[in-house]
Amino acid sequence: MTRFIQQYFGRFWLAAVYLFLYLPLFFLIVFSFNSTRQDGIFTGFSLRWYNALMGDSRLVEGFFLSLKVAVITGTLSTILGAFAAFVLVRYVRFKGRTMFAGLVSAPLVMPEVIIGLSLLLLMVAVQRALGWPDRGAITIVLGHTLLGMAYATVVITGRLREMDRSIEEAAMDLGCRPFQVFFLVTLPNIAPSLVAAWMLTFTLSFDDVVVSEFLSGPGVTTLPQVIFGYARRGVNPSIYAAAAILITVVSVGIIAYSVIMARQQARRARDIQAATAA
Repeated sequence: MTRFIQQYFGRFWLAAVYLFLYLPLFFLIVFSFNSTRQDGIFTGFSLRWYNALMGDSRLVEGFFLSLKVAVITGTLSTILGAFAAFVLVRYVRFKGRTMFAGLVSAPLVMPEVIIGLSLLLLMVAVQRALGWPDRGAITIVLGHTLLGMAYATVVITGRLREMDRSIEEAAMDLGCRPFQVFFLVTLPNIAPSLVAAWMLTFTLSFDDVVVSEFLSGPGVTTLPQVIFGYARRGVNPSIYAAAAILITVVSVGIIAYSVIMARQQARRARDIQAATAA
């Protein structure tokens, strides 16, 4: 009995976790092709909700706004997170380091409703004092960047701590200048963490609804806000179609990224093996 538990319980538990996570997504995709508005009964295959999605201007405009905001947020968060990670890892001792590390990590543990409310008060005060920025896409980007920077810093910090500093020192011994060491040695080594940080912050921004609710203005509504508004009045099957498209795009992106990373690691392993054999 003990052997059976050791051999199969872990597999069963893993399978149960995957079913819990992905079975609802499977049903969502299936019911996006439902021919009627029935939520729990599949009455037949149809593309009517995908056609309705194309004609829903609120969903389409919200999608493109969310996409634009997420791309800008992911880029800014990755850049600022990389700067913060370099400061925390490479400069171990400087005045105010503990406070800086705490401020960078604070958004990770702070409730989003508190972050959104605080940013709303700040943006209103700044807008009254300077006349800018108006609540809209810019304020949403600023709020999402604050939150995304904390996550990006954690991802990039882990990679920097694992990186072998002797590679950079060897490059400097061979005559490379600091900027050459960064672009030719450091950047390629931390590139996977930069991509991972960008994808994570992009997803967080695209999915966020709490901060966006506080910082959005009239006529500026992201896709999660549109979906949340529809859900208040009853689920619109067009949302199923939008979610199915997003799931497909994200899945293809993750699979493509995984394949590219696997090929790069295999090529790097072959290069190391060839260099060792030589």
